[in-house]
Amino acid sequence: MRDIIKSLDEAVKFIDSKTSLRPEIGITLGSGLASFADLVDVDAVIPFAEIPHFSPSKVQGHPGKLVIGMLNGKPLAVFQGRIHYYEGHSMQQVVFPTRVLRRRGVKTQIITNAAGGIDPNMNPGHLMIIKDHINLTGDNPLRGINIDELGPRFPDMTDPFMPAHIETLDAIMNELKIAHSIGVYCGVQGPTYETAAEVRYLQTIGGQAVGMSTVPEVIAARHMGMDVVGISCITNLATGISNEKISHNDVTVVAKRVEKDFVQVLTQFIAKIG
Repeated sequence: MRDIIKSLDEAVKFIDSKTSLRPEIGITLGSGLASFADLVDVDAVIPFAEIPHFSPSKVQGHPGKLVIGMLNGKPLAVFQGRIHYYEGHSMQQVVFPTRVLRRRGVKTQIITNAAGGIDPNMNPGHLMIIKDHINLTGDNPLRGINIDELGPRFPDMTDPFMPAHIETLDAIMNELKIAHSIGVYCGVQGPTYETAAEVRYLQTIGGQAVGMSTVPEVIAARHMGMDVVGISCITNLATGISNEKISHNDVTVVAKRVEKDFVQVLTQFIAKIG
């Protein structure tokens, strides 16, 4: 396990060589949402491929860059895209970037994603504040010998998403009159979209949205004591709720369409925290 600590410290050292900014707020931008980083007054842009032990993303809508800079007077560390378990990466690789941010001082991690809506009341373009998640990936990034230097063997998950931040996001979206809800995110392994029978199952167990990311990062972040905020952009209605065929291109197109609302929410939220 010392190898993981050594790798984290090597990545931190490399990032330190590119910027002296030490943000306390980190953001992970999901499919089609990467342009939020364009608002940042950039101090450093570092491709994942250049950071020691990072794995580059190869999925459309995920540029795979770490952007560090200022927004409205606050330093931010922004991941333009992420890597996914379904790409063939290990869980350790998937959560490595999140762990690196924590080692550099990030205290609050905002995790966003594009997701399928499994609540019939949703429409494409709807935003969902994540209040809880269900791990259906079949794996856990903490499996194996615990790294005590990162966190406890059995981390509490009573509030995986910070309740006070949920209230703040809800108030902002209400004020902006943005269609949204507060719900449970189901994290699956992918890369196939769900069958109609699987969607009925997810509804039965209490899910409102489903996607192929987020859950591993949340677990790793909470293990290390970070406050976590989650926002899903509902880019499509899941199979069985809608008869339309689903493609990743459609997902990124809808995410792009709601970009203005997403950016407004995120900008106002960042101004209110930290």
